[in-house]
Amino acid sequence: MQYIDNIIFLILLVAGFGLFAKSLLKIYRNIRLGHEINRSDRKSERWSTMARVAMGQSKMVKRPVAGILHLFVYVGFVIINIELIEIIVDGLFGTHRFLSILGHDFYNFFTATLEVLALLVVIGVVVFFIRRNFYGVKRLTMKELFGWPKHDANWILIIEFALMMAFFKMNAADFVLQQRGLLPEHGSFPISSAILGPIFVNFGDGTLFFTEKAAWWFHFVGILFFMNYLYYSKHLHIILAFPSTWYANLEKKGKFNNLDSVTKEIKLMMDPNADPYAAPAEGSEADTPSKFGAEDIFDLNQVQLLNAYSCTECGRCTSVCPANITGKQLSPRLILMKTRDRLEEVGKNIDKNGKFVDDGKKLLNDYITKEELWACTTCNACTDACPVLLDPLSIIFEMRRFLVMEQSAAPQELNLMMTNVENNAAPWQYNQADRLNWASEN
Repeated sequence: MQYIDNIIFLILLVAGFGLFAKSLLKIYRNIRLGHEINRSDRKSERWSTMARVAMGQSKMVKRPVAGILHLFVYVGFVIINIELIEIIVDGLFGTHRFLSILGHDFYNFFTATLEVLALLVVIGVVVFFIRRNFYGVKRLTMKELFGWPKHDANWILIIEFALMMAFFKMNAADFVLQQRGLLPEHGSFPISSAILGPIFVNFGDGTLFFTEKAAWWFHFVGILFFMNYLYYSKHLHIILAFPSTWYANLEKKGKFNNLDSVTKEIKLMMDPNADPYAAPAEGSEADTPSKFGAEDIFDLNQVQLLNAYSCTECGRCTSVCPANITGKQLSPRLILMKTRDRLEEVGKNIDKNGKFVDDGKKLLNDYITKEELWACTTCNACTDACPVLLDPLSIIFEMRRFLVMEQSAAPQELNLMMTNVENNAAPWQYNQADRLNWASEN
């Protein structure tokens, strides 16, 4: 029976990481529902971008207060979870503070650093909770965040706060027991000993041992719970921000992609020596897509679907969107959230049926409306503002392309302009021969 704790620990560890791996595989499968896109060019620039933006948080600090607090939470929470290595070894083999084998001075420095970082995390999550719920930041109180998105954000902050409190309780109880000579002296705990030490000195030895062990188990189980909660949460970006920034579009923001099949056709039309009746070159028909643009998630590329999963719902994109600011329906944040919702619905359909069975729904109209799509000015402010280089505009652009090239469903003003371009080689409705008439007018 002396190994019952170790066996329970092993079961929880395997179950927790197993479920987490299962969730990641499901996300990977869903992302692969999109078509492939080659983003393997300029590798050194991509590694540099990922290091600077995802790891270095360079775009977050453009709003200094939120950026610095986010840096506290991000760096603190990630580094503190290095302690999970020690927890795993202690839990499996029954040791106590295994990493103390690295040396007395180093371990003291290590544990003291974790305590300072934990305090910064607590400060960060408390300020974020107040800011999100009581301060009234417009992008955090918009209607699109009502319901689960708002609850999810709060649950993340509450879970992180609870984990840090368990961390402090574990260390404070350990510190007092060490002072009483009941545990070997390993580690330095400046924060927990100062805050909770004066309270815990009044506890009996048995209560302290129970408190230390209960906080240790809570911290461990809490980490496993939080890790598996990520699949259902916007906090998934702490993992997916890295591939999202690596696969980001590195072209200039004003450059849109052109379809090769259309480009070849235009070149053929403009070539005076081309024979319009000649048979197409061998293999050229394979270059023509089966569908122009995107009607559903299957028509988007894998990076766009990765973007949908990576969105942190911070709303920086929406807060700078001129269409949204002027009261239009469009919200770039909501474009990504709706794409993710549709992607998740398709994933559940596949889980249930073994393959996708047509459910009569599409991303276009059932999730994202034409009014939202045509409200976009394609100014690229949203992609520039995103702290992890997501590109909601590319989704809007592909869905517009479908409306124009597959359904001829552009607004009347655009249809008139495109007719003029086709007939007059200019957006204006007059003959090419009359273009210079304005120069001779008095």
